[in-house]
Amino acid sequence: MFRQPIEHIQQAAAQQWEQQAQFKEYMSAVNPPMPKIDVLDFAHTLHEEGATRVIQFDLSERLQTSYPATTPNLMANFIRLCEGTSLRTDAKATSQMFYVIRGQGRTQMQHGTIEWREGDLFTLPAVPDALHSATQDAALYWVHDAPLLHYLGAQPSEQRFSPVLYTKQRLLDELGKVRAEGEGRNRTGVLLSHPNFPLTMTLTHTLWSLYNALPKGVVQKPHRHNSIAIDYCVSAGANTYTLIGKELDDNGEIINPIRANWVAGSVFITPPGWWHSHHNESDEDAIVLPIQDAGLVMNMQILDFQYVK
Repeated sequence: MFRQPIEHIQQAAAQQWEQQAQFKEYMSAVNPPMPKIDVLDFAHTLHEEGATRVIQFDLSERLQTSYPATTPNLMANFIRLCEGTSLRTDAKATSQMFYVIRGQGRTQMQHGTIEWREGDLFTLPAVPDALHSATQDAALYWVHDAPLLHYLGAQPSEQRFSPVLYTKQRLLDELGKVRAEGEGRNRTGVLLSHPNFPLTMTLTHTLWSLYNALPKGVVQKPHRHNSIAIDYCVSAGANTYTLIGKELDDNGEIINPIRANWVAGSVFITPPGWWHSHHNESDEDAIVLPIQDAGLVMNMQILDFQYVK
């Protein structure tokens, strides 16, 4: 029987492992042209009518991913629950945030049952699934980090925290304390945190959230950060908006800004590293609830929050 010389076998094996080796010239590849993160909005009308269902903010085509994603690390959705109906979610995620846009109901999962109503916010760890049931017509805003795990090719191996309920009353009470203590302060908000994450002081180890008031007649000067913000508008009057742009002029004003209007029950995206200023030209206070992957980014020590003084 003819046998190949051992050196031919070794050469073939070596070629097998080298087939996918690629090389890029440093200066032409050090800042690759990644998919663009755009200023986009998702209207409140998406969750106001129709059957019980999940409404995904799926931008996978723009982001060039093979899995649903709103940002490279996060997936945002509305959940519509008609009165008397239920819906099961089973995201393969380490962190999930639910904000109750309207209605009343409960969420059942392996840890027990959370009773919720309009204005409440709750978080879930890496649970296998959760059953959401509405006793009144309801809508939830749902954000989780499954895209991050898809990118890593990973599955949750542990639950990093226990579920937490932040009631509307507690949110308003804590916001009221901050406003009272900092009367006249330009920025008034409360960061939502969990005792398991004392270093980042964030909602979960990946998610960051702020319950932020924009008082009537106030302009919050431009600021920026390296995390992408998925901004949910809790409440706002007419002519309340955010201006978003890449650069500032010599006076600290945003050059050629894009305007994102604050409409209660709606969401808009603020790209990473872009300057943005908040404006309330109405006669009523507004509240916005941004969700970011800043727990992850802060742990990497690259958040780089900056603001115009």
